[in-house]
Amino acid sequence: MKLATPEHAAPQDAAARKSIAPVICYPVETLPKPDLAAYRAARAGATKSDEVIVPPRDGRCFHVKAGQFFRISSVEGPQVGDLNLWSADFSERFYSGKTRALHGTHLSTGDRFWSSFPTLRPMATIVDDSLDWYGIDADGGSVHDVIGTRCDPYTHALLSDGAQYHHCCHSNLTRALVQETGMALTEAERHVHDVFNIFMCTGFTRDTGQYFMKASPVRPGDYMDIFAEIDLVGALSACPGGDCSAEHSSDTAACYPLKVEIFTPEAPPSGWVSPARNRYCGTHGL
Repeated sequence: MKLATPEHAAPQDAAARKSIAPVICYPVETLPKPDLAAYRAARAGATKSDEVIVPPRDGRCFHVKAGQFFRISSVEGPQVGDLNLWSADFSERFYSGKTRALHGTHLSTGDRFWSSFPTLRPMATIVDDSLDWYGIDADGGSVHDVIGTRCDPYTHALLSDGAQYHHCCHSNLTRALVQETGMALTEAERHVHDVFNIFMCTGFTRDTGQYFMKASPVRPGDYMDIFAEIDLVGALSACPGGDCSAEHSSDTAACYPLKVEIFTPEAPPSGWVSPARNRYCGTHGL
């Protein structure tokens, strides 16, 4: 947290130092662009093949084959979710930090979920987002973030004098993975990673730079359609903070289920090929 009153006086050239124009770290003009028209044409003819309801304050897993679509939607009330994605063999996981570096702090239509090293390839692509109208509000908040890590019982214990709470999103995702795969608890927890906070409205305060949340604009019927670029296992937690208007890791917030639907198209998107592994040679100079 930045000090409200700095301990050091500004140098004479402070204004000049601050006025230097920023440089985008990762220009993305050379990234292959998803063919949204082809994806949407395939989605329009897709039939529903599976459905998973994620109960409030809990988590569930689901499976999506490469070339299928999945939709996450609000069904009863304003609710945010924490999403993890893995390759079907668990050798790759969603890399939220690199996704944030490439696409920004919040994701929407046309953005992709990138995998961990050494593959670093698109795992999935956002095809439609019913909340894309929200943009960036006057507080600097936006929807669907790759900023936050997930609420977890360790931070909860740290900030509440050791209180034990088992329905944080980290624990929800861990339990879901244990129940789905039969993994040992310690193994499953190692697979849980930083999340995509779907429907969550977040930003950074301009005075202290702190991560904030505010009431999500999501309402029943809102959704995000996502295309699986590779075979995926997903886990989704219906956050115990509900719409995150006041707190998370809570038994008092109003919480609602989330729905995951899997759709199988009649044919893959025109011209689509599942992404290959990253082309870096992997020698690291040795």
